[in-house]
Amino acid sequence: MNIKVLEKKKALRAKRKKRIRAKISGTAELPRVSFFRSNKYLSAQAIDDVAGNTLVGLHGKSLELKANGESAKKLGSAFAEKLKEKGIENIVFDRNGYEFHGVVADFANSLRDSGINF
Repeated sequence: MNIKVLEKKKALRAKRKKRIRAKISGTAELPRVSFFRSNKYLSAQAIDDVAGNTLVGLHGKSLELKANGESAKKLGSAFAEKLKEKGIENIVFDRNGYEFHGVVADFANSLRDSGINF
C-alpha cells in the first residue's frame, strides 16, 4: 500500500477515536472498556477515567489467541469473567475508533452473552 494511504487511514481512525472519547468516560462503578486490535493480537482494558486506573486488563497473547473472530469471542468471555470477579456488571464500551463489525462486534457480543450490560 502507498504510505499516504496508510497515513490517511491512521488520521481517520484518530478522528473517530477523538470524537468517541469526547462523549464517553468511565468511573469505578461504570468503567470504560477499551478494545484494541492489531494485526496479530487483541486486547481489552476496563478503565476508571476519573482516577486514571486500569481496573481489569487482558491481552490475547496471554491466552494464546490470534486476531480473528473466534479468538475475539474467547477473549470476550474471559474478559467478562474477570469483570465479574471484580464485581463489575455494567460498562461503557469504547470501540477505540474501529468500526463496529468483525472482531470488534464479536468481542462486544461475547461480553453481552456473558452477562455484561452496555
